[in-house]
Amino acid sequence: MKHEKPTAKIETIPVKNVKIHQPNQSVQSGHNPRDQIYVRKVEGVFQRLRQKMNFFFLFLFALLPWLQFNGQQAILFDITEQRFNIWGLTLWPQDLTLLAWLFILGAFLLFFVTTFLGRVWCGYLCPQTVWTFIFIWFEEKIEGTANQRKKLDGQKLDFNKFWRKALKHSCWLFFSTLTALTFVGYFMPMQEIFVDFFTFNASMAATLTIFFFAFCTYGNAGWMREIMCLHMCPYSRFQSAMFDKDTITVSYDAKRGESRGARGRKQDHKALGLGDCIDCNLCVQVCPTGIDIRNGLQYECINCGACVDACDGVMDRMGYDKGLIRYTTEHELEGKKVHFVRSKLIGYAVVLCIMSTLLVLEVVNRVPVAMDIIRDRNALARENINGEVENVYTLKILNKSQHNNRYRLSVKGIENAKWIGPQEIDVKAAQVFTLPISLAVDPYELKGYMTDIHFVIELINDDADVQLETESRFFKTR
Repeated sequence: MKHEKPTAKIETIPVKNVKIHQPNQSVQSGHNPRDQIYVRKVEGVFQRLRQKMNFFFLFLFALLPWLQFNGQQAILFDITEQRFNIWGLTLWPQDLTLLAWLFILGAFLLFFVTTFLGRVWCGYLCPQTVWTFIFIWFEEKIEGTANQRKKLDGQKLDFNKFWRKALKHSCWLFFSTLTALTFVGYFMPMQEIFVDFFTFNASMAATLTIFFFAFCTYGNAGWMREIMCLHMCPYSRFQSAMFDKDTITVSYDAKRGESRGARGRKQDHKALGLGDCIDCNLCVQVCPTGIDIRNGLQYECINCGACVDACDGVMDRMGYDKGLIRYTTEHELEGKKVHFVRSKLIGYAVVLCIMSTLLVLEVVNRVPVAMDIIRDRNALARENINGEVENVYTLKILNKSQHNNRYRLSVKGIENAKWIGPQEIDVKAAQVFTLPISLAVDPYELKGYMTDIHFVIELINDDADVQLETESRFFKTR
């Protein structure tokens, strides 16, 4: 008898069909508007907040390279000298662990903020967004509103279009050059590079660097814009891994807004079977990445709140309650309880506190002096005219502070060792002092062929206690 093999039961995953509404952006011309997003100007609470934050941090960006501290540039990442000045702190390649701590701390801070407030970094503080909105401001002042800019791009080239485009791109290039100069001023002395550039005395390397960053700023903020956010920024790809249903993001309240449709201001939309959304598409027109927030949360959304302000303005004119599009959570939209304090946030907060504490301790306990010991490569040991065993060393002492200091040198590990050479030296701020010295020891004091010793360097200062020991070896003649 033939037995039929039982078939396995296949479980299907339920699929939710979402109707996507796409605004009609086509125009009757040879220019495709999708080649460029024409961002419409909008005013509101969040845009004023964003503008004030952008202005404040842009002002800091432009001001910091000009500030002086202890007679030198307060913030200078001098790559050629391998020295980073951050106010009173000077970091050297040996201190790059501090920079690593800063980057790790910044990453976890970004994770914490993203989990709590979504992608607000992109919408309010990201340089790409800040410079894009600045370039759009130039466009509005020179070419007009979004509709006027779209119409201008669809026209044939005439004098009106030529001078407007020429002026706009000139402003973009000038602002890009100032941005590049300021950025390069964090890595080269700002006052020198600024004067040298405009007097054509800057070095070839500095000039090419400035032109490179100016070109990048001009291209990113003027031409690429949302392409950087959508296709080149890795943050937009992995930020969803940090989201949960209690993350505050810009969202559309579909229960309240649907069904959407046009209506008169005095009509009862509920009697017509309509929701609060009048389908004006303003939320799309003001979006710098060109998305429709009504289609749900999308990775392209940068949480800038432009659609929130635009929708609130429409709701206010229609006499409806604000907040159809708002900063909210998925749980709140579903009518569930929102948990602002949750395990993921607590975990990030604990890690931030631990890392901040470790960073502060490392900065506080950092010894502002370094010493390298280089032995004489010609001979490990030799016997001098007094019958003593002599070892030759070269001490390289780095003053990691921003002050000229006087140091005292000594050695530990061998009794009655004679120090041949100066034991008190003056080292200028952020300079390396090379000191050749010799140690002479009675051979009867040495117990073996090799003895471990420590060179000790102390800061001669009444109100400071700085001491550093560096290990080395003392060899006996055979």
